[in-house]
Amino acid sequence: MPITTTLETLRIRGFRSLADIEIHHLPAATVLIGANGSGKSNLIRFFEMLSWMLPARKLEEFVTSHGGADDQLFRGSSVTPRMEAELTLRTSAGRNEYRFALAHAQPDRLMFVDEAFRFTNDLNDASRDWFLLGSGGTEAKLLETAQSGGPGSQTARVIAALLRSCAIYQFHDTSTKSNLKKRWDTHDNGQLRTHGGNLAAILLRLEREDIRRYEMICYHIGRVLPDFARFELDESNGTVLLRWQAKSTDKTIGAHLTSDGSLRLFALVTLLNLPSHMLPDVVLLDEPELGLHPAAIGLIAAMVKQCSADRQVIVATQSPRFVDSFDLDQIVVLENRDGRTECRRFETQDLQHWLDEFSLGQLWEKNLLGGRP
Repeated sequence: MPITTTLETLRIRGFRSLADIEIHHLPAATVLIGANGSGKSNLIRFFEMLSWMLPARKLEEFVTSHGGADDQLFRGSSVTPRMEAELTLRTSAGRNEYRFALAHAQPDRLMFVDEAFRFTNDLNDASRDWFLLGSGGTEAKLLETAQSGGPGSQTARVIAALLRSCAIYQFHDTSTKSNLKKRWDTHDNGQLRTHGGNLAAILLRLEREDIRRYEMICYHIGRVLPDFARFELDESNGTVLLRWQAKSTDKTIGAHLTSDGSLRLFALVTLLNLPSHMLPDVVLLDEPELGLHPAAIGLIAAMVKQCSADRQVIVATQSPRFVDSFDLDQIVVLENRDGRTECRRFETQDLQHWLDEFSLGQLWEKNLLGGRP
Protein backbone atom coordinates (compact mmCIF):
# COMPACT_ATOMS: atom_id res chain seq x y z
CA MET A 1 0.00 0.00 0.00
CA PRO A 2 1.60 3.33 -1.02
CA ILE A 3 2.03 6.10 1.51
CA THR A 4 -1.14 8.21 1.75
CA THR A 5 0.00 10.82 4.29
CA THR A 6 3.55 12.09 4.67
CA LEU A 7 5.38 14.70 6.65
CA GLU A 8 6.50 17.25 4.05
CA THR A 9 8.01 20.20 5.93
CA LEU A 10 9.10 20.84 9.48
CA ARG A 11 10.15 23.96 11.36
CA ILE A 12 11.15 23.93 15.03
CA ARG A 13 12.19 26.91 17.14
CA GLY A 14 13.38 26.66 20.73
CA PHE A 15 13.34 22.91 21.45
CA ARG A 16 16.61 21.89 23.15
CA SER A 17 19.46 22.60 20.69
CA LEU A 18 16.98 23.20 17.87
CA ALA A 19 16.99 26.98 18.21
CA ASP A 20 15.62 27.44 14.69
CA ILE A 21 15.70 24.69 12.08
CA GLU A 22 13.61 24.19 8.97
CA ILE A 23 13.55 21.13 6.69
CA HIS A 24 11.62 21.13 3.43
CA HIS A 25 10.65 18.29 1.08
CA LEU A 26 11.27 15.44 3.50
CA PRO A 27 11.61 12.28 1.38
CA ALA A 28 9.97 8.97 2.24
CA ALA A 29 13.36 7.84 3.57
CA THR A 30 15.32 10.55 5.39
CA VAL A 31 18.79 9.95 6.85
CA LEU A 32 20.07 12.30 9.56
CA ILE A 33 23.84 12.41 9.96
CA GLY A 34 26.09 14.44 12.22
CA ALA A 35 28.65 14.29 14.99
CA ASN A 36 27.86 13.46 18.61
CA GLY A 37 25.98 16.40 20.09
CA SER A 38 24.92 17.77 16.69
CA GLY A 39 21.22 17.46 17.50
CA LYS A 40 20.18 14.21 15.81
CA SER A 41 18.75 12.80 19.02
CA ASN A 42 17.02 16.09 19.84
CA LEU A 43 15.25 16.01 16.49
CA ILE A 44 14.19 12.42 17.15
CA ARG A 45 12.99 13.41 20.65
CA PHE A 46 10.86 16.17 19.15
CA PHE A 47 8.88 13.50 17.31
CA GLU A 48 8.62 11.58 20.56
CA MET A 49 7.13 14.66 22.20
CA LEU A 50 4.58 14.93 19.37
CA SER A 51 3.45 11.35 19.93
CA TRP A 52 3.06 12.06 23.65
CA MET A 53 1.19 15.34 23.13
CA LEU A 54 -1.93 13.92 21.57
CA PRO A 55 -3.19 11.26 24.01
CA ALA A 56 -4.98 12.94 26.90
CA ARG A 57 -2.72 14.47 29.54
CA LYS A 58 0.57 13.02 28.29
CA LEU A 59 2.63 16.14 27.52
CA GLU A 60 3.20 16.83 31.20
CA GLU A 61 4.34 13.24 31.66
CA PHE A 62 6.82 13.59 28.79
CA VAL A 63 8.20 16.84 30.20
CA THR A 64 8.56 15.42 33.71
CA SER A 65 10.27 12.24 32.52
CA HIS A 66 12.77 14.27 30.44
CA GLY A 67 14.04 16.61 33.13
CA GLY A 68 11.35 19.28 33.31
CA ALA A 69 10.19 22.10 31.06
CA ASP A 70 13.30 24.26 31.45
CA ASP A 71 15.44 21.47 29.97
CA GLN A 72 13.24 21.28 26.86
CA LEU A 73 13.88 24.93 25.92
CA PHE A 74 16.95 26.14 24.04
CA ARG A 75 19.45 27.25 26.72
CA GLY A 76 16.65 27.27 29.29
CA SER A 77 13.58 29.41 29.84
CA SER A 78 15.60 32.52 30.72
CA VAL A 79 16.93 32.57 27.13
CA THR A 80 14.04 30.89 25.32
CA PRO A 81 10.74 31.32 27.15
CA ARG A 82 8.76 29.44 24.48
CA MET A 83 9.15 26.85 21.74
CA GLU A 84 7.25 26.85 18.45
CA ALA A 85 6.73 24.31 15.70
CA GLU A 86 5.04 24.19 12.30
CA LEU A 87 4.44 21.00 10.32
CA THR A 88 3.01 20.35 6.89
CA LEU A 89 1.48 16.97 6.07
CA ARG A 90 0.85 16.03 2.45
CA THR A 91 -2.13 13.96 1.29
CA SER A 92 -3.52 13.31 -2.18
CA ALA A 93 -6.01 16.12 -1.59
CA GLY A 94 -3.60 18.81 -0.45
CA ARG A 95 -1.60 20.16 2.49
CA ASN A 96 -2.59 19.89 6.14
CA GLU A 97 -0.72 22.35 8.35
CA TYR A 98 -0.38 22.29 12.11
CA ARG A 99 1.36 24.75 14.40
CA PHE A 100 1.74 25.12 18.13
CA ALA A 101 3.67 27.16 20.69
CA LEU A 102 4.50 26.13 24.24
CA ALA A 103 5.62 28.64 26.86
CA HIS A 104 7.39 28.03 30.15
CA ALA A 105 5.08 28.31 33.15
CA GLN A 106 5.40 27.71 36.88
CA PRO A 107 6.23 25.33 38.39
CA ASP A 108 8.53 24.26 35.55
CA ARG A 109 5.90 23.12 33.05
CA LEU A 110 4.88 23.96 29.50
CA MET A 111 1.62 25.65 28.57
CA PHE A 112 0.01 26.06 25.14
CA VAL A 113 -0.05 29.69 24.03
CA ASP A 114 -0.98 28.89 20.44
CA GLU A 115 -2.40 25.87 18.59
CA ALA A 116 -3.93 25.95 15.11
CA PHE A 117 -4.34 23.99 11.89
CA ARG A 118 -5.61 24.48 8.35
CA PHE A 119 -6.07 22.72 5.02
CA THR A 120 -4.83 24.01 1.66
CA ASN A 121 -6.46 22.70 -1.51
CA ASP A 122 -3.96 21.96 -4.26
CA LEU A 123 -6.52 22.64 -7.00
CA ASN A 124 -6.45 26.39 -6.53
CA ASP A 125 -3.61 26.69 -4.00
CA ALA A 126 -5.83 28.93 -1.91
CA SER A 127 -4.96 28.84 1.77
CA ARG A 128 -7.88 28.78 4.14
CA ASP A 129 -7.84 30.65 7.42
CA TRP A 130 -6.25 28.95 10.39
CA PHE A 131 -8.59 27.02 12.66
CA LEU A 132 -7.58 28.36 16.09
CA LEU A 133 -7.73 25.99 19.05
CA GLY A 134 -7.06 28.58 21.72
CA SER A 135 -4.42 28.79 24.43
CA GLY A 136 -3.89 28.44 28.14
CA GLY A 137 -4.03 24.66 28.57
CA THR A 138 -1.29 22.17 29.32
CA GLU A 139 -2.46 19.61 26.75
CA ALA A 140 -3.10 19.72 23.00
CA LYS A 141 -6.68 20.25 21.81
CA LEU A 142 -6.14 18.81 18.34
CA LEU A 143 -7.34 15.32 19.27
CA GLU A 144 -10.45 16.70 20.95
CA THR A 145 -11.30 18.58 17.74
CA ALA A 146 -10.59 15.50 15.62
CA GLN A 147 -13.08 13.48 17.66
CA SER A 148 -15.76 16.18 17.77
CA GLY A 149 -17.20 15.71 14.28
CA GLY A 150 -17.54 19.47 14.02
CA PRO A 151 -15.89 22.07 11.76
CA GLY A 152 -12.33 21.18 10.86
CA SER A 153 -12.56 17.71 12.39
CA GLN A 154 -11.55 15.89 9.19
CA THR A 155 -8.33 17.87 8.83
CA ALA A 156 -7.64 17.48 12.55
CA ARG A 157 -8.09 13.70 12.23
CA VAL A 158 -5.55 13.49 9.40
CA ILE A 159 -2.95 15.45 11.37
CA ALA A 160 -3.61 13.73 14.69
CA ALA A 161 -3.51 10.24 13.16
CA LEU A 162 -0.04 10.74 11.72
CA LEU A 163 1.48 12.53 14.68
CA ARG A 164 0.07 10.05 17.21
CA SER A 165 1.58 7.14 15.36
CA CYS A 166 5.16 8.43 15.21
CA ALA A 167 7.22 5.65 16.80
CA ILE A 168 10.90 5.79 17.74
CA TYR A 169 12.55 2.39 17.67
CA GLN A 170 15.74 1.97 19.63
CA PHE A 171 16.80 -1.60 20.38
CA HIS A 172 19.93 -0.61 22.31
CA ASP A 173 19.00 -2.21 25.63
CA THR A 174 20.19 -5.81 25.48
CA SER A 175 21.14 -6.04 29.17
CA THR A 176 20.04 -8.88 31.42
CA LYS A 177 16.89 -6.86 32.23
CA SER A 178 16.10 -6.11 28.58
CA ASN A 179 12.47 -6.52 27.52
CA LEU A 180 13.74 -8.60 24.60
CA LYS A 181 14.74 -11.31 27.08
CA LYS A 182 11.44 -11.46 28.98
CA ARG A 183 8.36 -13.59 28.50
CA TRP A 184 5.65 -11.54 26.82
CA ASP A 185 1.87 -11.67 26.45
CA THR A 186 1.09 -13.48 23.20
CA HIS A 187 -1.87 -11.16 22.54
CA ASP A 188 0.36 -8.07 22.47
CA ASN A 189 1.06 -8.54 18.77
CA GLY A 190 -0.57 -5.65 16.91
CA GLN A 191 2.54 -3.49 16.50
CA LEU A 192 6.15 -4.00 17.55
CA ARG A 193 6.87 -2.03 20.71
CA THR A 194 9.60 0.58 20.42
CA HIS A 195 11.89 -1.36 22.81
CA GLY A 196 11.19 -4.64 20.99
CA GLY A 197 9.90 -6.45 24.07
CA ASN A 198 7.00 -8.12 22.26
CA LEU A 199 9.18 -9.36 19.38
CA ALA A 200 8.40 -13.01 20.16
CA ALA A 201 4.65 -12.30 20.16
CA ILE A 202 4.94 -10.52 16.80
CA LEU A 203 6.93 -13.41 15.30
CA LEU A 204 4.44 -15.95 16.67
CA ARG A 205 1.59 -14.07 14.97
CA LEU A 206 3.48 -13.98 11.67
CA GLU A 207 4.31 -17.69 11.91
CA ARG A 208 0.60 -18.46 12.27
CA GLU A 209 -0.92 -15.87 9.93
CA ASP A 210 1.75 -14.99 7.35
CA ILE A 211 4.19 -17.88 7.06
CA ARG A 212 5.83 -16.56 3.89
CA ARG A 213 6.72 -13.30 5.59
CA TYR A 214 7.92 -15.17 8.68
CA GLU A 215 10.17 -17.39 6.57
CA MET A 216 11.49 -14.36 4.68
CA ILE A 217 12.50 -12.77 8.00
CA CYS A 218 14.31 -15.97 8.99
CA TYR A 219 16.03 -16.08 5.59
CA HIS A 220 17.33 -12.50 5.86
CA ILE A 221 18.65 -13.09 9.39
CA GLY A 222 20.45 -16.17 8.13
CA ARG A 223 22.19 -14.07 5.47
CA VAL A 224 24.06 -12.26 8.26
CA LEU A 225 24.04 -14.93 10.98
CA PRO A 226 25.02 -18.13 9.12
CA ASP A 227 24.29 -20.46 12.07
CA PHE A 228 20.68 -19.20 12.36
CA ALA A 229 18.05 -21.68 11.15
CA ARG A 230 14.72 -20.34 12.41
CA PHE A 231 12.95 -19.10 15.52
CA GLU A 232 11.61 -21.59 18.05
CA LEU A 233 9.08 -19.54 20.00
CA ASP A 234 8.42 -20.94 23.48
CA GLU A 235 4.71 -20.42 24.17
CA SER A 236 3.31 -21.21 27.62
CA ASN A 237 0.26 -20.05 29.60
CA GLY A 238 -0.50 -17.13 27.30
CA THR A 239 3.09 -15.89 27.15
CA VAL A 240 5.90 -16.42 24.69
CA LEU A 241 9.69 -16.35 25.00
CA LEU A 242 12.17 -15.62 22.22
CA ARG A 243 14.31 -18.62 21.28
CA TRP A 244 15.95 -19.74 18.06
CA GLN A 245 17.34 -22.85 16.46
CA ALA A 246 20.98 -22.96 15.40
CA LYS A 247 22.17 -25.13 12.53
CA SER A 248 25.14 -26.39 14.54
CA THR A 249 23.19 -27.89 17.45
CA ASP A 250 19.87 -29.53 18.30
CA LYS A 251 19.53 -27.28 21.35
CA THR A 252 17.54 -24.08 20.97
CA ILE A 253 19.17 -20.84 22.10
CA GLY A 254 17.46 -18.30 24.31
CA ALA A 255 17.72 -14.54 24.04
CA HIS A 256 19.84 -14.47 27.21
CA LEU A 257 22.56 -16.46 25.37
CA THR A 258 22.31 -14.44 22.14
CA SER A 259 24.80 -11.70 21.31
CA ASP A 260 23.68 -8.09 21.57
CA GLY A 261 24.14 -7.48 17.87
CA SER A 262 22.13 -10.56 16.94
CA LEU A 263 19.20 -9.51 19.16
CA ARG A 264 19.16 -6.06 17.54
CA LEU A 265 19.33 -7.70 14.13
CA PHE A 266 16.31 -9.90 14.97
CA ALA A 267 14.28 -6.84 15.98
CA LEU A 268 15.33 -4.63 13.06
CA VAL A 269 14.77 -7.24 10.35
CA THR A 270 11.37 -8.08 11.79
CA LEU A 271 10.31 -4.43 12.08
CA LEU A 272 11.34 -3.51 8.55
CA ASN A 273 9.57 -6.52 7.04
CA LEU A 274 6.24 -6.15 8.82
CA PRO A 275 3.10 -5.65 6.71
CA SER A 276 2.12 -1.99 6.42
CA HIS A 277 -0.92 -2.36 8.69
CA MET A 278 1.41 -3.38 11.53
CA LEU A 279 3.64 -0.30 11.13
CA PRO A 280 3.21 3.28 12.38
CA ASP A 281 2.80 6.03 9.78
CA VAL A 282 6.25 7.42 10.62
CA VAL A 283 9.02 4.99 11.61
CA LEU A 284 11.98 6.59 13.38
CA LEU A 285 15.21 4.66 13.98
CA ASP A 286 17.90 5.97 16.30
CA GLU A 287 21.35 4.62 15.33
CA PRO A 288 20.16 1.21 14.08
CA GLU A 289 23.74 0.28 13.16
CA LEU A 290 24.82 -0.06 16.81
CA GLY A 291 26.60 -3.39 17.32
CA LEU A 292 25.86 -4.70 13.83
CA HIS A 293 28.30 -6.37 11.45
CA PRO A 294 29.03 -4.21 8.35
CA ALA A 295 27.12 -6.71 6.18
CA ALA A 296 24.10 -6.34 8.46
CA ILE A 297 24.27 -2.54 8.22
CA GLY A 298 24.01 -2.72 4.43
CA LEU A 299 21.10 -5.15 4.71
CA ILE A 300 19.20 -2.94 7.17
CA ALA A 301 19.77 0.12 4.98
CA ALA A 302 18.31 -1.74 1.99
CA MET A 303 15.30 -2.72 4.09
CA VAL A 304 14.78 0.89 5.18
CA LYS A 305 14.59 1.89 1.53
CA GLN A 306 12.14 -0.91 0.83
CA CYS A 307 10.01 -0.06 3.87
CA SER A 308 9.84 3.61 2.80
CA ALA A 309 7.67 2.59 -0.15
CA ASP A 310 4.86 2.02 2.38
CA ARG A 311 5.78 4.16 5.38
CA GLN A 312 7.86 7.28 5.95
CA VAL A 313 11.14 6.36 7.64
CA ILE A 314 13.52 8.76 9.40
CA VAL A 315 16.88 7.39 10.53
CA ALA A 316 19.59 8.99 12.67
CA THR A 317 22.94 7.34 12.01
CA GLN A 318 26.69 7.69 12.37
CA SER A 319 27.52 4.90 9.93
CA PRO A 320 29.19 5.81 6.61
CA ARG A 321 28.25 2.36 5.32
CA PHE A 322 24.59 3.07 6.06
CA VAL A 323 24.83 6.46 4.32
CA ASP A 324 26.30 4.80 1.22
CA SER A 325 22.96 3.09 0.56
CA PHE A 326 21.09 6.38 0.04
CA ASP A 327 20.99 9.24 -2.42
CA LEU A 328 22.20 12.74 -1.65
CA ASP A 329 18.70 14.21 -1.63
CA GLN A 330 17.78 11.81 1.20
CA ILE A 331 20.55 13.08 3.49
CA VAL A 332 20.12 15.83 6.10
CA VAL A 333 23.37 16.96 7.73
CA LEU A 334 23.15 18.31 11.29
CA GLU A 335 25.94 20.41 12.79
CA ASN A 336 26.39 22.10 16.15
CA ARG A 337 27.30 25.77 15.88
CA ASP A 338 27.86 27.34 19.30
CA GLY A 339 25.26 25.10 20.86
CA ARG A 340 22.71 25.55 18.06
CA THR A 341 21.78 22.78 15.64
CA GLU A 342 21.95 23.76 11.97
CA CYS A 343 20.65 21.69 9.04
CA ARG A 344 22.22 21.38 5.62
CA ARG A 345 20.96 19.79 2.40
CA PHE A 346 22.89 19.34 -0.83
CA GLU A 347 21.97 19.15 -4.50
CA THR A 348 23.75 16.56 -6.62
CA GLN A 349 25.34 19.24 -8.77
CA ASP A 350 26.94 20.76 -5.67
CA LEU A 351 29.10 17.67 -5.19
CA GLN A 352 29.08 16.00 -8.59
CA HIS A 353 32.84 16.31 -9.08
CA TRP A 354 33.36 14.52 -5.75
CA LEU A 355 30.63 11.93 -6.30
CA ASP A 356 32.35 10.78 -9.47
CA GLU A 357 35.22 9.55 -7.31
CA PHE A 358 33.89 8.96 -3.80
CA SER A 359 30.78 7.48 -2.17
CA LEU A 360 28.56 9.56 0.11
CA GLY A 361 29.95 7.77 3.16
CA GLN A 362 33.49 8.62 2.09
CA LEU A 363 32.54 12.26 1.53
CA TRP A 364 31.13 12.37 5.05
CA GLU A 365 34.28 10.82 6.50
CA LYS A 366 36.36 13.42 4.60
CA ASN A 367 34.13 16.18 6.06
CA LEU A 368 33.01 17.31 2.61
CA LEU A 369 29.39 16.96 3.70
CA GLY A 370 30.01 18.50 7.11
CA GLY A 371 28.60 16.96 10.23
CA ARG A 372 31.95 15.77 11.59
CA PRO A 373 33.53 16.63 14.96
